[in-house]
Amino acid sequence: MEVQEAIGTRRTYRYLLPHKPVERGKIQKMLEAAHLASFWGNVQALKAVVVERATASEKVLEALAAPVAGFQIDQAPVVIVWWLDFATLDVQDERLRELVRARVLGVDEAKSMGALESFLIPFFKQAMPQIKQSGLTEIDCGQGIAQATLVAIDLGLGTACLGSTKEQEIRENLKLPDSGKVLLLQCVGYPAETIEAGGQRPRRPFESRFSLNTVDTPFPEDKAVVEELEQARMIQPKAPLPWRQAELEYLQEALDLPDF
Repeated sequence: MEVQEAIGTRRTYRYLLPHKPVERGKIQKMLEAAHLASFWGNVQALKAVVVERATASEKVLEALAAPVAGFQIDQAPVVIVWWLDFATLDVQDERLRELVRARVLGVDEAKSMGALESFLIPFFKQAMPQIKQSGLTEIDCGQGIAQATLVAIDLGLGTACLGSTKEQEIRENLKLPDSGKVLLLQCVGYPAETIEAGGQRPRRPFESRFSLNTVDTPFPEDKAVVEELEQARMIQPKAPLPWRQAELEYLQEALDLPDF
């Protein structure tokens, strides 16, 4: 599957095959994509704990259990716990030096290093408390998770990202440091449902979300562009597709799912 098609057919797959394990090589490709994702200041604060249902301890698995959408976590052969390590921001100065030495930042290496030490590093150190509160780091973590998700779909896997109200329990059982913040749990497995997953899910009107120059001017949506994306399957027929109810009833019986 081409990445372009993967973007279009990307769904939150709620139903995964619990009996079919996910190869570690495919999980590694997801992690490699996240590892290479762009990150402000080169701090690389996104980290992950891969929990394999077949090899993890009962305590670890119990820490991931959730009252809402718990069946998704119970079914998933793999749950990736994505977390942010704020300790990486405290050594950002060395990450910036790496960029200069790699000839990514600045033109003249000696002058760039001098400007780094005299201005840029002191600036970031002073601004760091505000930066940690700004949400910028979480956004860049999201970029890495998004890249991992696209790779997963390209490899034929299904994923679903879930929040958790059990952060402290997760932190303790996965042995996260005090500087760690749990971002989300990503269920990974082979989809039990068809790739369309019932069709294109409802979205708010395009013009209500995107603007041009000011918020009161909607960004113009070109219908020709929409048609092009539909032909490329990046926009699919709207849900529910005619056979979706029958598919859900089949999945419920096959996977012993709750009504909700």
